[in-house]
Amino acid sequence: MSEHGHCRDLLGVLSEFIDGALEQQLCDEIDRHLQTCEKCRVVIDSLRKTVSLYQQTAPASEMPDDVRERLFHCLDLDEFLHTAGQEQGSAGA
Repeated sequence: MSEHGHCRDLLGVLSEFIDGALEQQLCDEIDRHLQTCEKCRVVIDSLRKTVSLYQQTAPASEMPDDVRERLFHCLDLDEFLHTAGQEQGSAGA
């Protein structure tokens, strides 16, 4: 698989990887990829910091739509914004 292919595959499992919810074999493969891909290391580190900051400072209420949109835009995740909005809406139901 090409370097770009690994990066694309990693995007699909970021949350599970950070949460430690993936099979060990897949985690090992991701760790090997991160050793050689600085861009993916930056993405993983940024996401870990974002999750950590959110957990430390987040109020019990839902994130306002405009804040979520700005966050996704800053993280260059606009393509996932619609999906995240649906998940947030169903979580509160």
